Amino acid sequence: MMIGRWPFIVLFALAANAVGGGALAADGSAEKGKIAYVKHGCWQCHGFAAQGGIAGPKLAPDPMPLVALTSFVRNTRGAMPPYQDAILSNADLADIHAWLASLPKATDFRSIPLLNP
Repeated sequence: MMIGRWPFIVLFALAANAVGGGALAADGSAEKGKIAYVKHGCWQCHGFAAQGGIAGPKLAPDPMPLVALTSFVRNTRGAMPPYQDAILSNADLADIHAWLASLPKATDFRSIPLLNP
């Protein structure tokens, strides 16, 4: 039934608009993202390579979609403080997301000869 899809589509559009959908295009700069990741202290909980740490989960190599990341960062609960646009702009978030997406996946342990006698 086609009518059943409309509420989901409208809700998604409203959510994207609420977090600044226009500024959330996936055209961020990975170079700027690495700088923003360090500048805003993300590394303190999520690790230098976004591999996760004691206080924060792994963010890379497969980051959540940019809209979801932005929504979470703006409206987080728990130990992570919320970062409003005045502190961490949508452009910075797009850059951080681009950097996270650019990080390579870990080497499969099966490809390391010493680990496979």
